Amino acid sequence: MAATEHRLSLDAEKQSLLNLHTENHFTAGEVVRDIIIGVSDGLTVPFALAAGLSGTNATSAVVLTAGIAEVAAGAISMGLGGYLAAKSEADHYARELKREQEEIIAVPETEAAEVAEILAEYGVEAHEYTHLWFELGLEKPDPRRALHSAMTIASAYVIGGLVPLAPYIFIPKASEAVLFSVVVTMFALLLFGYAKGHFTGNKPFRSALETALIGAIASAAAFGMAKAFNP
Repeated sequence: MAATEHRLSLDAEKQSLLNLHTENHFTAGEVVRDIIIGVSDGLTVPFALAAGLSGTNATSAVVLTAGIAEVAAGAISMGLGGYLAAKSEADHYARELKREQEEIIAVPETEAAEVAEILAEYGVEAHEYTHLWFELGLEKPDPRRALHSAMTIASAYVIGGLVPLAPYIFIPKASEAVLFSVVVTMFALLLFGYAKGHFTGNKPFRSALETALIGAIASAAAFGMAKAFNP
């Protein structure tokens, strides 16, 4: 009787500790990854293009036209890339699942032994999905993942790409607009880098500086090359 009461007391204590300890895990990793890919390229590529064209003494209208064309093409290209990557992952999972199902029919004893050996120490119920996860490291993908990835990356690219182009809408002279574009884009890169570091678990300030530095190098290189070939 005393042992039972002691066990119940320990169970109550464990439950109390679990109730006090609440873990906040971030579960939207794939969406954040897509946003980071889209915004990062969206901020950097049109920024470098606009800076390069500004170095050729082009008008703001020319820079804006070329920039918008690049943003459109880049969004489609990046979105398609995200779609194909997610689709390939889903196709790979489907192929492996089909292979495992065929092996279960063809050599059930061997598959049963494999499952038992892999899962014995975990105490997990053996079935084809856990088999795929433990043996091959595969998780069943969301069937809507490919389309969502494409839309997220493309939208993020457009949003990011419009930031460095915005000053060219209001300032006719590209040589002046580029200065405002640098200020606006660098601020956006710092803010984006900080947010990226926060959500990915890295040091936010370091992430902000690294992101801004990459954008600055890309735009400076494009501007310098344009100036070198068009003095």
